[in-house]
Amino acid sequence: MCTMQSWTCLFLILCSMQSVCHCCDWIQHHFGHLSAEYLSQLEQMGGDITKQNAPVLFPTSLYRHIYDAEFEDKVRFLNETIYQIIKLFDGNRNRKSVTWDKKNLDDFLNILDRQFENLSSCVSPVVKPEKRLKRYFRNLDRKVLRKMNYSAEAWELIRKETKRHLQRLDILVGQMY
Repeated sequence: MCTMQSWTCLFLILCSMQSVCHCCDWIQHHFGHLSAEYLSQLEQMGGDITKQNAPVLFPTSLYRHIYDAEFEDKVRFLNETIYQIIKLFDGNRNRKSVTWDKKNLDDFLNILDRQFENLSSCVSPVVKPEKRLKRYFRNLDRKVLRKMNYSAEAWELIRKETKRHLQRLDILVGQMY
């Protein structure tokens, strides 16, 4: 005999499975397309990517750790990384020093935002984001943008680091399937 409570539980389990399946399908069939678009916009918004290194070490160990994580953790990592990148490029930032193409920059941010919104529907808002990732992006903000007074050189370092992250996210997604 089924109780109302058990039907509710079954319904929630099925909805959760359907959401995960939808998420898997979306990542497998759409993530790469949007990724190619925003990487192209990132390249086209300015000149050559700088060869200079940022004073903040790239979190290679964090990526190695996430490669071995569960699917949902990987999706959460994708989502949080894109969110942190969007925050770095926030429209309230002082970007007067750079001569980037405004349309390419706007397109880049709009596509990133679309990717973030789609990934957000795949993750539970209850689980807290990876602290090391947040700390890394906070350090980029402090030690690159603020310390270098939002100079063109600082923004070019941010663009370079952003490209590295977006490329690593592509590798992560490729590894998921």
